[in-house]
Amino acid sequence: MTIKFGTDGWRAVIAETFTFENLRIVSQAMADYLLEAHSTEPNLSIVIGFDTRFLSDRFAAEVARVMAANGITAYLARADAPTPAISYNIVHKKAVGGVMITASHNPPRYNGFKVKAAYGGAASKLQIAAIERKLSSIHERIGANLMDFQKAQEQGLIEKFDPAWPYYEHLTTNLINMDTIHNGELAVVVDSMYGSGRGVFGEVVSRTRTKIHELHHDLHPGFGGVHPEPLAKNLKALIATVQNENAHLGVATDGDADRIGAVDDRGNFVDPHTIMALSARYLVERRGLSGAIAKTISSTLMLNRLAKKYGLALHETPVGFDIIAELMINDDILLGGEESGSISVKGHIPEGDGILMGLLLMEIVADAGVPLSELIADLQRNFGPTCYKRDDLRLKTFVEKSEMVNKLVTNAPQTIAGETVIKVDSYDGVKYHLADDSWLLIRPSGTEPVLRLYAEASDGRAVEAMLLKGRELAGID
Repeated sequence: MTIKFGTDGWRAVIAETFTFENLRIVSQAMADYLLEAHSTEPNLSIVIGFDTRFLSDRFAAEVARVMAANGITAYLARADAPTPAISYNIVHKKAVGGVMITASHNPPRYNGFKVKAAYGGAASKLQIAAIERKLSSIHERIGANLMDFQKAQEQGLIEKFDPAWPYYEHLTTNLINMDTIHNGELAVVVDSMYGSGRGVFGEVVSRTRTKIHELHHDLHPGFGGVHPEPLAKNLKALIATVQNENAHLGVATDGDADRIGAVDDRGNFVDPHTIMALSARYLVERRGLSGAIAKTISSTLMLNRLAKKYGLALHETPVGFDIIAELMINDDILLGGEESGSISVKGHIPEGDGILMGLLLMEIVADAGVPLSELIADLQRNFGPTCYKRDDLRLKTFVEKSEMVNKLVTNAPQTIAGETVIKVDSYDGVKYHLADDSWLLIRPSGTEPVLRLYAEASDGRAVEAMLLKGRELAGID
């Protein structure tokens, strides 16, 4: 059996490892875990959703059949939906957990089984490990734990539902000022990248004067041949449409809409670093909110400078939104996010949410009454200047992460790109902090022959020099 869990569940290639048989085994492992963890609670329920990938709806129905066979009521989404909508409904329905059938931003040949906890966010590492331990004992008995779909519906063990409206109501009542978006009368281009965020922004703002022009919103399991990750290289159509239509901004979400990217009024890509900084500044200055900022080790220094100016606590964590989520559950976090575009804010579930952040970006632009490009320029003047770049390098052979980290720490240079190294962190890769506030991060993958280099400095030339030094330090030709 070749099922291996990652940080938030299981992801694999469809028809190779991600098969109906293996999915039933994983579903049974989760059912066993839930029944054991909630042994004293009657009437357990779970929320199940799915994205737009090939067979995702069928896979989700199969998970529901396994849960029903174990006496766990399955609330099954009627249609594809954003991951954060499914996660919010776990809380709304007081379920003990959830499953999202998605491979998020991965290529179309992949699908996945994201495990969600009762608090509406990614399951903890302990919960994931507990489910994974259940796998080995299941194979012989899986056939007995599958219920006919129609029979399960008749007995009330599978109930189809629409996850949209409770989620929309939460966003528009508790988190977003729809009057501001209404009065802004914005022209917004949205690229849902053929993912399960399709149609959502249009539905949410349909009764406002803001108008949405949506790209790539039909059902296309192959994502139109474009990787469903909202990076500049994948958003050429969005950039062109924003420019051609003189729109105020463009917003993009990934395959399951838990990540965000954006485009300003001039057609420039707006990365998640900038979105996080703009959002944190707005929440403090215009909303009068407070709380800590939680960011991953690879995220922008603008957040550090914002926290310092406003007297906010700052948490810097290893990469992974699950760690941000844990902080959001246990601490007073104003904004938490990572450079991949998974971001959430105070008052929301501990889950990356591209829909929420896209709406917040619209509110920010509408409230300011000036172009997004001007807001970004002002942000750079006050909390920059910053320039950021990431390089992902495929290695010829796999390198043990611990070995490379030890080598990089032991052989830490005194200077990089002409600046003195003043601090070295090694809790997730190796991060060199330089005297002028710039930094270089080298993160070898622990599972594949990939090396990730990240750098932030005051200008592009310094960033390129640091990335070149990163290759040299890692021994990459």
